[in-house]
Amino acid sequence: MTTEPSAAAPAHPAGPPALQITDLRVVFDGFVAVDGVDLTVPVGDLRFLIGPNGAGKTTLVDAVTGLVKATGSARFGELELLGRDVHRIARLGVGRTFQTATVFEELTVLQNLDIAAGAGRSAWTMLRRRGGVPDDVAEALTTVGLVDQRDQLAGTLAHGQKQWLEIGMLLVQNARLLLLDEPVAGMSHEERDATGELLSLLAEHRTVVVIEHDMEFLRRFARTVTVLHGGRVLSEGTVAQVQADPRVQEVYLGHQAVEA
Repeated sequence: MTTEPSAAAPAHPAGPPALQITDLRVVFDGFVAVDGVDLTVPVGDLRFLIGPNGAGKTTLVDAVTGLVKATGSARFGELELLGRDVHRIARLGVGRTFQTATVFEELTVLQNLDIAAGAGRSAWTMLRRRGGVPDDVAEALTTVGLVDQRDQLAGTLAHGQKQWLEIGMLLVQNARLLLLDEPVAGMSHEERDATGELLSLLAEHRTVVVIEHDMEFLRRFARTVTVLHGGRVLSEGTVAQVQADPRVQEVYLGHQAVEA
């Protein structure tokens, strides 16, 4: 994880949409949590979703990954995601993490990755100790920086390392769209930097969408930012463009925008 983030990333990387959300709506017992969101995330983007609590960020990702029912459209490439089961969406190459890492703490790092990559492999093959490691698992270990921890129990990893392991588990499933919910929450400064470098590296060949509240982390690593408020898109653009938007200053930053 040594890739340095770009100092001047483009607002919209070239390439077709990896994720195209159109008029997405999620309603819970009459409460509109996501209210007609349109969102285009190009291939190779490192998109940050920000907004105050209750803005609809996590609910939007829940809808895209099949955890809640929604209307409208959410297309991954040419494939419509809405209406599909969670496991079928995952098989299409859509990977998602939660605010708390969900790893098998009683198993080793290698075993966790084996299980994640385990389609078509026997339980014995996945769980036994061995010298050889499948190529996809070895590549994931290197990418997320856990080669030296491969035989360590996941439950003994540092907080940041658990998050990296969970990302590695998505990589061995060949996820091409990564939806990450506050991946640096609770991390040390060094872990945040390493995570930002990892996400920048992943975004070279995948599309990464990050729900985040850490503004310092966002300023360093975001390529594009979408601000949600009240279940709607409030603003979108580069970090500088979003920070300069008076609506964001008033609603998200909690003070009245100063007129020029």
